[in-house]
Amino acid sequence: MGLPGHRRTSSHKHRRAAHFALAIKTAASCPKCQKPIRPHHACAFCGTYRGRMVVKVKVAKKAKA
Repeated sequence: MGLPGHRRTSSHKHRRAAHFALAIKTAASCPKCQKPIRPHHACAFCGTYRGRMVVKVKVAKKAKA
C-alpha cells in the first residue's frame, strides 16, 4: 500500500505545472473561401481540403424575418 510522499513545496508545484499553460491555436485561411480554418483540417464552411471536395456541407437556411 502506498504511503504519502514528502511535502511538495509551492515552487516545486509551479515548476512541475509550468507546461500546463494553454497554447494559442493557429489559424490558416481556406484557399477557396478565405475563411479561417485549422491547419491540416478540412474547411467546415466549404468542405474542401487541399483543393478537393472531401466533406459535404449542409447549407444553412436563412431565418424568416
